[in-house]
Parts: sequence; C-alpha cells; structure tokens
Amino acid sequence: MRKRRGLSQRELAAESGVSLPLIRKLEQGERNDTRLETARQLAVALCVPTTQLIADADGDDAPPATQWEPVRQALAATTRSGEPDELPTVAGLRDVLDSALPLFSGDRYAELSGILPALIRDADALAESSGAEGRALRARLMQLTGWLLTQTRQFAAAHTALERSLDEAPDAVLGAATVSTQCWLLLREGRLAAARDLASHWADDTEPRISRATPAELSAWGWLLLRLSAASVRDNRPDEADDALRLAHSAAVAMGREFAPGKDFLRAFGPVTVKLKRAENAMVSDRPDIVLRLAERTPTAGLRPTSNNRNRHLLDVAEAHVRSRQYEEAVDVLLGIRRAAPQWLPNQRYAHDILGRVIGRRRTLTPDMRVLADAIGVPL
Repeated sequence: MRKRRGLSQRELAAESGVSLPLIRKLEQGERNDTRLETARQLAVALCVPTTQLIADADGDDAPPATQWEPVRQALAATTRSGEPDELPTVAGLRDVLDSALPLFSGDRYAELSGILPALIRDADALAESSGAEGRALRARLMQLTGWLLTQTRQFAAAHTALERSLDEAPDAVLGAATVSTQCWLLLREGRLAAARDLASHWADDTEPRISRATPAELSAWGWLLLRLSAASVRDNRPDEADDALRLAHSAAVAMGREFAPGKDFLRAFGPVTVKLKRAENAMVSDRPDIVLRLAERTPTAGLRPTSNNRNRHLLDVAEAHVRSRQYEEAVDVLLGIRRAAPQWLPNQRYAHDILGRVIGRRRTLTPDMRVLADAIGVPL
C-alpha cells in the first residue's frame, strides 16, 4: 500500500507520525501486529480503512465459535507480552474508539472481530499507564464489547466485559447504562428474575427528579425501566411490566425526542423507543393485532437503518404477520432487515424461528424464502 501511494518508508513515517523503525519491522515481518492507534495513523496516511491493514481477510467466512476467540483471549489476558514500540495515548485511543463506533452501531461483526483484540490490548495498556482518563476509556470500550458479545451470543465473555466496564465506570449514570446492557444479557440467557431484580434495584437508585433531570439521567433511568418491563412481561407479571413502561414513558416525554447522550447510540432514548418496547411487550403477550397497529403508528423511519431497536421491532412485526397468517408480509419484513443489517440477522434466533414457521406452513418456497433460509441458517 505504501508503494502504491508512492511513498518511501521515511516519507510514510513523516506523514503518519509513526516511527521509521516500527514501519521497517512491520514491513519486514519482525512484528505481525501493532497498536490500533498506530495502525490508524498509518491508515490515514495511506488513505485506506484501518481494518484493511489489520483485519483478517477471511473474517466474513469465519465460524462464529472461532470468530470471537481472539476477543475472548484479549479479555482474559492479565499481562502484556514484551515492550511495545509505541505506547497508546489517551487522545489517540479516543480517536480510534470514536472511529470504530460506526462498526458497532452498524453491526459490522467481521471488521470488529478483527480490530477488537488490538483495541482491548491498547485500552489495557493505557489504563495501566494513564490513570482515570485511561480507565474511563477502557470502561466505555468494555461496555461496547459486552454489548457486541451479547448480540452475538458470546455470553460468558460478555459478562466479563460488562463487569469490567461497571468496575471502572466514571459515574453512576454511565454505570447505569452498563447495567442496562447487563440486564439485556440476563434476558437473553433467560434469567428473568435476575434481570428484573437488577433493573429494579438500579432504577430505584438512579431515579431522577424529572423536572431537573439531564438527558443522560433520563436515558439511563428510562432504559432500566424498559429492561424491568421486558423482564416482568416475560415472567408473567403484566401489571409490573405496565407500571415500568408507564414510568419509562414519563421519562421519554420529559426527554421530548429521541436523543443519544454523548452521541452514544447505546443510550439513545425517547418516545419512539418506548413505543417500540410497548410493541415488544404486546408480542410477548401474544397480541399480534396490537403489534401491527402500533407498528403503523410508530415513526421508525427516522431511526438508524441498522438500529438494533428498530430491527428488533421489525422482527416483532414479522412475527405478528406470521401469527396473523400473513406469510408474504413477514418475508418482506425479513428481507428488509437483511438488506439493512446482513451480519446482525443471522445471529437472531428469533429470526430463525420466524422463518422456520413460515417455511413449515408453505408447500412450495419462493426464491426470496430460499435466500432468507440460506442467510439465516434455516434448513429447508
């Protein structure tokens, strides 16, 4: 890539700010990895994505069990081997993490599995050397990593990442955001009582005075209430679920609109989010008619195309169509999700179950159904 850009090693060092000896080691194969911050500096100078320098070219085809093994190993590592040529910096790691956020919010798993091990190692090194600022950055990275691993059903590793995030959360509001993800992890594991107790405890402790609450406080409290409602409705406690949803609605009204404190997509909250969760509760309660009615009135077009909240809601819509015997409509919804989030959809067992029921009720399959079956992994 350097040669394609017409640069000498010395010129690349000057343009990137990376030391000439390190560039020589990387090119000569004396080192096969480097700090992610350093890789990003080189990528900027070479005008290529950082992932093009470090990600495994075969990452798209890697089986899920092995795709995340390097991330699990990085989380489990307690010591670093050897002395790095260049230590990460707070500003540099913050820039790298910010540039990686679209990969998280866009469900780009293949690229994330390539860059996360290096990013975790950099965050660990920085936390050891730079005090509170480095630990705050590592807490943010651990929350994102825990969310990603929950999404991809790497539950044991997700617990590790989220516990580390909570240990280093710089304040109670950011701690509550991590706890919200922990509650979601417990829900995905089927541990309803644990999720309900954790969400209830933290919601009580973080309840703000609404008239004076900041958007960050409203978001943190609102999400804990949504997790409480989700756990309660699944545990056949409909009254508790409705009470929690009502309080979350109060927080959303006070927020006034969909808003992500600190531009953190995991904390995006507002009236539309509450409506999506109301539809989710209706689906859990076997009320497909309510789900479809709410879907017609819920303005999801303004949400991110690959928003997991939006896509999770669309799975409820697809399921409601199946239960209403509207199979073609269900397939159309699933196709739309696949176009928006092709790496997210295969990780959703809910999607697998929905399509399985569609296929089970059809004597012949359309080409679209066969495409979806291949994408989601449903046997024909």
